Amino acid sequence: MDEAALIAGLKAGDNSVFETLLRTYGGRLLATARRMLHNEEDARDAVQDAFINAFRARESFKGEAQISTWLHSIVVNAALMKLRTRRRKPEEPIEHYLPRYLPDGHHTEHFPSWTEPADVALSRKETAAMVRSAIEDLPETYRTVVLLRDIEGLSTDETAKIVNTTPNAVKIRLHRGRLALRTLIAPHLASGAHA
Repeated sequence: MDEAALIAGLKAGDNSVFETLLRTYGGRLLATARRMLHNEEDARDAVQDAFINAFRARESFKGEAQISTWLHSIVVNAALMKLRTRRRKPEEPIEHYLPRYLPDGHHTEHFPSWTEPADVALSRKETAAMVRSAIEDLPETYRTVVLLRDIEGLSTDETAKIVNTTPNAVKIRLHRGRLALRTLIAPHLASGAHA
């Protein structure tokens, strides 16, 4: 089915179209929920909640975005709701993950040269596992923004809408999250360089 037929069927409440959407996008949406929640049961629940919410909101879908983008946004919101409801401890500050500087402006730590782009580093399996683990160590506010912008590839505006903040706040959180991520990853890159 083409996009227009899917939209028409979705708005009409056609069950076969909804099944098509589930078969077509369910795997990708589940992968997104897994990356955010790191728990298979919670990820499956988030995707199920997202499809229920999409069905309920189908008549309000204007078709300004692709159906895949619309569903993606709904599943990210469902995953964020799961994160909020299962949060048991207050979020830790990010400051101890950020780089520290000497009075002259130089880093107190010595980072190995990191000249390759982040997407190239992520494509290597061993680095990807280490980066995913480091992202998990970030405080939730920063982890969510890094996941949405750098892993899911959403725009600043899309991310701001999903996390209910301003684009400027997203930019600040992303910058601080990336700095903290670099601090967390640097020891692993240094040990890999000497291996």
